[in-house]
Amino acid sequence: MYKQYITILLAAILLSGCSKFDAINTDPNKTTIVTAEMLATTLLLDVTKTTFKSGTDFMRPHMLGKYTCWSSSANEEQYNRLGRTEFFDRLVVLNNIEKMISLATSPELKNSYTALGHTLRAWRFFELTMQVGDIPYSQALKGEAEGIIKPGYDQQKDVFLGILQELDKADSLFAKGVNFGGDPVYGGNTLKWRKLVNTFQLKVLINLFRKTADTDLKVISRFQKIMNGLPLFEGNEDNFQLKFFDKSGEKYPFYKEGNQSYVYIMLSSVIIDSLKSLQDRRLFYYTNPSPVKIEQGMAVNNWNAYIGLDPSMLYSSLTQIAGSRDYSTINDRYLELATGEPIYLLSYAELKFMQAEAAVRGWITGDAATYYNAGITAAMKFVTDNTPDEVRYHHNMQITNDYVQNIYLKQPAVTFSALPEQQLKQIFQQKYISTYLQDPGHAFYEYRRTGYPVFPVNPASNMNIPSDKIPNRWMYPQKELDFNSTHLSEAVQRQYGNDDVNGLMWLLKAN
Repeated sequence: MYKQYITILLAAILLSGCSKFDAINTDPNKTTIVTAEMLATTLLLDVTKTTFKSGTDFMRPHMLGKYTCWSSSANEEQYNRLGRTEFFDRLVVLNNIEKMISLATSPELKNSYTALGHTLRAWRFFELTMQVGDIPYSQALKGEAEGIIKPGYDQQKDVFLGILQELDKADSLFAKGVNFGGDPVYGGNTLKWRKLVNTFQLKVLINLFRKTADTDLKVISRFQKIMNGLPLFEGNEDNFQLKFFDKSGEKYPFYKEGNQSYVYIMLSSVIIDSLKSLQDRRLFYYTNPSPVKIEQGMAVNNWNAYIGLDPSMLYSSLTQIAGSRDYSTINDRYLELATGEPIYLLSYAELKFMQAEAAVRGWITGDAATYYNAGITAAMKFVTDNTPDEVRYHHNMQITNDYVQNIYLKQPAVTFSALPEQQLKQIFQQKYISTYLQDPGHAFYEYRRTGYPVFPVNPASNMNIPSDKIPNRWMYPQKELDFNSTHLSEAVQRQYGNDDVNGLMWLLKAN
């Protein structure tokens, strides 16, 4: 785990940790002066690194997304138990934004840091509203400045409007700003940040696809405006991601060093069967073959040597299979390489799939098949660019440009369909495949939004009530019940009647 940047948000602010991301090397033990750059680093690392954790916790969102199973216990995420979110606590760091802006040393830098603040606020509030629905937004984080310690809850539509407006402001201010310090992701490059802001706004809008009739949101016209000339991701080099290094505190979060939980990982049939059905060679980069099948004489590049398990099977059955060793686990590269692969929260491939979906829905005039093929190509390239050319990492089934363009994309099951409903299914399937061990939580939200891929539900093992359904949301945190119950009760009543994980938030309802 990265060395923590801990900011005390009172009169004195001290940074007690450090992290070196290639070019950044801040030693707070040798200074008592806090700068805008230091606070920018604190904010950015909080948004990126706290999205994933190490060891067992790293895998939890991927079990919820049905990529993996877990053999050491009946995992709550695997079996669809969603409790109370702890995400509200992760808003506190946003109090650093105003201090960061105030420490900017020029008007141009103030533009850049203000834009960064809007971007990170939009990101955090988007993540939170996606979890629970209505949230404190317009009155949030105003305890110190305005004395509002029990903020009211904004309706989800108004939260989304606010997020979109903040992203508009961020793009405009980055355009008037200058490159800034303290950025471990893009090195302070304002053009890169504009690309992220606009690509992220497309992600927000695609999640609003049920709300195209809303005259306040203007979902389609906003999407078109961004597409018509604003900077967007242009390749994998623009991904919003963190890279890892073979240095203490900066290694891939599931690297084998100090990681005792890797022995419990079992691959799900949802991802493995998807890959096998498409003869997709990412199978050989994502997973390892069953050792039993190899002992029986199968080659490491035999598709049948790769075994995925139904993530909804009874835990007792899962443990029996675990004892047999006849299943696939994650590829060695995730354990053996300290640098692993970068973990992205938003990617160029996802942009292409969003554009393909928008074209199918008639929002934009671009060719959906071209976007779709570009998304697949980018996703494949991300895998190969971050995998050493060693047999144990690709099992003699290398992904080359020739394979992608002349074999994979020309397969009947992959070639873009002529039927819109099938086109959407293909886009959603490819997006799911591309985010394996990436963008934590994304697969669950996409399943909730689209219904694809189909997640198996077994009433005998499902921890949700009712046992024939997968939940839609997390419940509000206990702290809100304890300290802001009046506003929370109002929000719960107008949305759900009671704080139920099966409640359907505004975002998921038809126009």
